[in-house]
Amino acid sequence: MSSTPFSRLLTDARSAGRGVGAFNVVLLEHAEAIVAGACRAGLPVVLQISENCVRYHGDLTPITVAAQAVARAADVPVLVHLDHVTDVDLVEHGLELGVSSVMFDASALPFEQNVELTGRVADRCRAAGAGCEAELGVVGGKDGVHAPGARTDPAEAARFVAMTGVDALAVAVGTSHAMRTRDADVDLDLIAELAAAVPVPLVLHGSSGVPDDRLRAATAAGVTKVNISTHLNGLFTAAVREVLTQQPSLTDPRTYVRAGRTAVRDETARLLELLAGR
Repeated sequence: MSSTPFSRLLTDARSAGRGVGAFNVVLLEHAEAIVAGACRAGLPVVLQISENCVRYHGDLTPITVAAQAVARAADVPVLVHLDHVTDVDLVEHGLELGVSSVMFDASALPFEQNVELTGRVADRCRAAGAGCEAELGVVGGKDGVHAPGARTDPAEAARFVAMTGVDALAVAVGTSHAMRTRDADVDLDLIAELAAAVPVPLVLHGSSGVPDDRLRAATAAGVTKVNISTHLNGLFTAAVREVLTQQPSLTDPRTYVRAGRTAVRDETARLLELLAGR
């Protein structure tokens, strides 16, 4: 199915008080599973491809083109989105391939530099007909470094959006990337303050560490796009490991990777319904 534009998908969800799930693709099976889960739930989804994923595959083109093909075959809106891109050349490559949106991450830079670089990328995305997400207030967790104490200032966030023209803003409200336990506590009061101050949809990164009840509460408080990766990867790996433990003589990857794909499909459908408030 042709995807709804990034900004419209998120703006419509924000107006309805619903969350939109954004799940990372590592292998082709992730894309297949995530889209199958979205179709089962009858809800839109965002397929995310990160710089780490690109490094693993050696190039952006193969995994992006494959994800786009899976997205086109879906009967629900599916967007293909570049996640945590710090390389402007990679942004350009993605736009040439026709990605729906880009999350450009200059959050580690001083505010002024973040504004300058992000503003230029947002302009380029807009010219290409793609959406642009950015980050203000570093969400920790990459390379094993967690920073749950980081917080985004609402007034600064409002200035940042006005100066850059981005379509969505990732904010630091207590989550951290790569968490393997679901016990992070998001700052709901801060989310509400940010939602009131910022005119574009808010994005919650590092959501794998957030339990179900807090995910619901975060979307009710004002978060729209919810990024989840590690949690799904853990389920994928556990399912594959279980099959291989039970049948150690297996050699055909299709016989065990299928179990991981099924686990991700089922959890994707469940999470999308949770975020939609069903």
